[in-house]
Amino acid sequence: MAQIKRMENQLVIKSSADKFFDAYKTKAQLMPKMANQVVRDVKLVEGSGWDSEGSVRQWYFVAGGKLETCKEMMEKVNDKDRTIVYKLVEGEIMKAFKTWNSILNVMPMGEGSLVKWTMVFEKQNDDVPDPVKYGDFLTTWAKNVDTYLLNV
Repeated sequence: MAQIKRMENQLVIKSSADKFFDAYKTKAQLMPKMANQVVRDVKLVEGSGWDSEGSVRQWYFVAGGKLETCKEMMEKVNDKDRTIVYKLVEGEIMKAFKTWNSILNVMPMGEGSLVKWTMVFEKQNDDVPDPVKYGDFLTTWAKNVDTYLLNV
């Protein structure tokens, strides 16, 4: 019987917490430019805007060297804590996982910030490997965005 599990990836970045959080909250449409190493395209498919809770976006991204797609909903945004909860609703990843939430939290740290991605998931069955490639994807994505923000 599968159970809900958590995996976390953390990294220190040079961008300010507010600037980095704002990029993920309000500039999803620019992610293919900010992180073209891993994000190929994104489209708003449902909702009143890119930064509104409940909006659904279709992502085209590279994880583990393979191009994948998914639809995710920006489920909850907490500006005070700089936290966004994303819920996956469709895509290749859902073939292996019954449920999947990605939680982004950005905290000020010294001159830069600490970025924490928490993946909360339930595997379709016990044979499904831990989603290390998606953790690596989220970390690479964050590094790409940090580099972009430092150069604009």
